[in-house]
Amino acid sequence: MESSATQWWRGATLYQIYPRSFADSNGDGVGDLPGITARLDYIAGLGVDGIWLSPVFASPQRDFGYDVSDHCAIDPLFGTLNDFDALVRRAHDLGLKVIIDQVWSHTAIEHAWFQESRQDRTNPRADWYVWADPRPDGSCPTNWQSWMGGGTWTWEPRRGQYYLHNFLPQMPDLNFHCPQVQSAILDIARFWLDRGVDGFRLDTVNYYFHDKALRDNPPKPGDTPATMQRHIYNICQPENLAFLGRIRDVLNQYPGRFAVGEIGSDDNLARMIDYTAGDQRLHTAYSFELLSDRCDPAHFRQAMQAWCEGVGTAAWPSWALSNHDCIRVASRWALSAPPDQIARFGLTLLAALRGTIFLYQGEELGLTQADLAFEDIVDPLGKANWPANPGRDGCRTIMPWTRDDPYQGFSTQTPWLPVIPAHRDLSRDQQDSRQGSVLSHARRVIAFRQASPALRLGDFTLVYEDDACLIFRRVHGDGACLAGFNFSGVLHRLDMSLPADIQPQISVGAVRITPHAISLGPVSAFILSLPVSPL
Repeated sequence: MESSATQWWRGATLYQIYPRSFADSNGDGVGDLPGITARLDYIAGLGVDGIWLSPVFASPQRDFGYDVSDHCAIDPLFGTLNDFDALVRRAHDLGLKVIIDQVWSHTAIEHAWFQESRQDRTNPRADWYVWADPRPDGSCPTNWQSWMGGGTWTWEPRRGQYYLHNFLPQMPDLNFHCPQVQSAILDIARFWLDRGVDGFRLDTVNYYFHDKALRDNPPKPGDTPATMQRHIYNICQPENLAFLGRIRDVLNQYPGRFAVGEIGSDDNLARMIDYTAGDQRLHTAYSFELLSDRCDPAHFRQAMQAWCEGVGTAAWPSWALSNHDCIRVASRWALSAPPDQIARFGLTLLAALRGTIFLYQGEELGLTQADLAFEDIVDPLGKANWPANPGRDGCRTIMPWTRDDPYQGFSTQTPWLPVIPAHRDLSRDQQDSRQGSVLSHARRVIAFRQASPALRLGDFTLVYEDDACLIFRRVHGDGACLAGFNFSGVLHRLDMSLPADIQPQISVGAVRITPHAISLGPVSAFILSLPVSPL
């Protein structure tokens, strides 16, 4: 049984850094490791427990680091292994944990493993990737569709076979049915754990195995080829669970380390629970469940209640409202309020959720989604699907540190994505000491969560829900919190008995609480401490 010290990740708040866009130290317009290290004091000042670092490994950068050509090398674009070690040391000196992305489901075509595997069917790594013969008519082995557009198979003439890729054709999928692949991946994990990292964020963790029988995915309604089928054979295979156990075994050899998995499937909540239940799988997992456009009481209540019964009670969730793959929450949620109020509302809601939470860089500033011209788009997803889907660049623009600097304090040269004029007034230096800014609210709400065992670890109990409002209680030991949210654009008054002189420690919008009622103005929120059993 793990101690509370080694389970620091339960209820923790982690800050996601997208390295290309965080801070540039050498003036090439791209963020790097020394730039991050120089800004770690700012992150520590937010009050978070640690950072999640998106990929900085050797890569041709077709998918901006998620196409890895060497899992144990730092890409020169970001620095060196010495720079990485210096970042880890500084973070630990500041009391910050360091979680790094691990992209294990696939590699770049430049990876030495693939370069050997593609040569013929008899080389030592012939089975390290997913190879398949064509159908009798020469067509692809299955109907599986890629999330980057088109089918998931590409022809390799040297072998006379197709290889599988769930994403770009230059990102071939590893064959986890091959025992040598599993061993090699676990060796990569040990390499980084030995360098002192505190854990892993496992990219597309439910994509490791494929159906060995290569059955076609069944159809379903959708608006793109990838969404027009149920992905039940190219991902989420039962063999995945046994390998998660092997990952956990490795992590158990390094006390205090943990793994959070990224889940993307048609049954996100059930898969999150399945992958984290008990102590033989992942420590926790998050999904795209709260990264959608949906923003209503039932959605968040359902996400919480899934962990309150059955096997869910033996599992632990993680939640994010924004990340490097989706529209920023201040722009994404269609709520009747200005973006800065939506940002405060989202920060308060995130802090109230039961689980481990992830804050994406700039979310604490209330950054909005950038609207880029086509000629400024660099994301392959956006280039391929413009204008229906402009891609992910809009949430990846540079971190605005200073308002009046030409490049917002990010770099001394033109950044890899355009400077966003609308973000100048949201820059760190403009918000740092301004009472009522989104940044000051973020610091306050993080500090409140960190000081509250009820918010970090407490159980979830629904108190009230209708189409507009959600109120729930979090209880741990002899401490409790009440959290309430009005998602609508009109005032709501809820009759409720509360102890006298109870007032919120955290509030957004117009909130009034009396011993007999709670009044919530449009897009308002509150969190307050209260005795365990007042309701």
